Amino acid sequence: MDKEVIIDKAKEIANREISEEAINKWYINNKSKGMLDALQEKIVSRKLLVFLTATGLFYWAGLDPDTWGMIAMCYIGGQAAIDFAKVWKGV
Repeated sequence: MDKEVIIDKAKEIANREISEEAINKWYINNKSKGMLDALQEKIVSRKLLVFLTATGLFYWAGLDPDTWGMIAMCYIGGQAAIDFAKVWKGV
């Protein structure tokens, strides 16, 4: 691609207006949440993030195996309860 074409495309994208739905979805005008919070909500659950952090600490920082096991059981049990509730409600 030509440099001028790239610059023109960038200007075109920058000049687009953001829809009200996108503003609400990505928390653009929200003071307590930001775009990274929205991204995290879309990609991973907080429980999974805690589980992966505990696994990383177990592997690299020498987290106690009993503590890691407790975190793993809480993650799996909590996720199972949420899945059960979704099926029960029919969501």
